[in-house]
Amino acid sequence: MEEQEHLKIIADIIDGITCPKNFQCYRMGFRDLCEAKDFGLSEHLECLEKNPEGCKFSVPYGSRCLCQCPLRIYIAKKLKK
Repeated sequence: MEEQEHLKIIADIIDGITCPKNFQCYRMGFRDLCEAKDFGLSEHLECLEKNPEGCKFSVPYGSRCLCQCPLRIYIAKKLKK
């Protein structure tokens, strides 16, 4: 997928959500990302932040916390960051 296609998808994702951090990850060129990893679920990442309860996109799931931020999920799954 070309960079322009990624940018359009990212813009569409940003238009569809409200971010309490004002899309800092995007504005910083994806250099300042929260800690999360893809562990095989299509709609979630595993949140690896020390205090995930402070994030509106973090959801407790058993002994883990899951990230359900659509932008962070796209970045992890499609851009591998």
